[in-house]
Amino acid sequence: MLRYLLGRFTSLGLSLLVASLVIFAVIEVIPGDPAAFMLGLNATDETVANLRAELGLDGSVVSRYFDWIGGMLTGDFGTSYTYRVPVAELVVDRMWVSLPLALYALILSTVVAFPLGVIAASMRGTAAEVGIMGLTQLGLAVPNFWFGMLLVLVFAVSLQWVSAGGFAGWDDPWAAIVSLTLPAISLAVPQAAILARVMRSALVETLGQDYIRTARAKGLTRRQAVLRHALRNALIPVLTILALQFSFLLAGSIVIENVFFLPGIGRLLFQGITQRDLIVVESVTMLLVVAVIAITFLADIAYVIADPRLRRR
Repeated sequence: MLRYLLGRFTSLGLSLLVASLVIFAVIEVIPGDPAAFMLGLNATDETVANLRAELGLDGSVVSRYFDWIGGMLTGDFGTSYTYRVPVAELVVDRMWVSLPLALYALILSTVVAFPLGVIAASMRGTAAEVGIMGLTQLGLAVPNFWFGMLLVLVFAVSLQWVSAGGFAGWDDPWAAIVSLTLPAISLAVPQAAILARVMRSALVETLGQDYIRTARAKGLTRRQAVLRHALRNALIPVLTILALQFSFLLAGSIVIENVFFLPGIGRLLFQGITQRDLIVVESVTMLLVVAVIAITFLADIAYVIADPRLRRR
């Protein structure tokens, strides 16, 4: 168990180091001068040089990289070129939108996918399984941004039950949840389809094992065999998908946040790219990578809890 955890910690550290080098290198080689871009075409060379010095862009690439990494380790992510406020403040403000949205979408997808996957595996070869697999295929085929726009047309424009976009703020929790509902559903549909299919495949494979047949021979019903024995052993691949899905929902909701005009991390990253705000792009991207790697590490720990055989590795 200890060797397993040490190995995962080492892998986590190396992944973060490589990710930081790649992110910094890719962003630094993008053509164009952020200072010249911010000042416009009519700016003089002297004005551009002064702004480069103010923003710390006149130092060497190596020194800038270590300054950036050292600042992130101490909680100083730099100051936004565009907003003129610390990037940490921008991230904290936007995280109160993106994190609840990701959790909301993950809960919706899990609540829908688990029963569908179990029913499809338990009723293999029936019309119920065919119908569920057809629905999941449809969920995978429909782009989430198109589905989001369809939800806006139906529930915001036609029925006028909710607003078409924006975020109400957490001063009114119910209004905030309502404003996140359509975006969460848009994000949850394809994730629920993936999770249901994985759950069904894992359960079908597990139900074919000898110990399940032995349990049935001892008098357990199919439902009891699924809930008591098969379900836990089928959770390993499902946990993998859940970890990947939460990472995607947290880091990959940039399109949905722009469709619904949500002031989240994804929209901040998009604005940073369009405005050539390099420190925002670098820091936000690195934070999302840290979140993805940390969630993957937690999923590995969950594997050990779900499958005690891994503790001996």
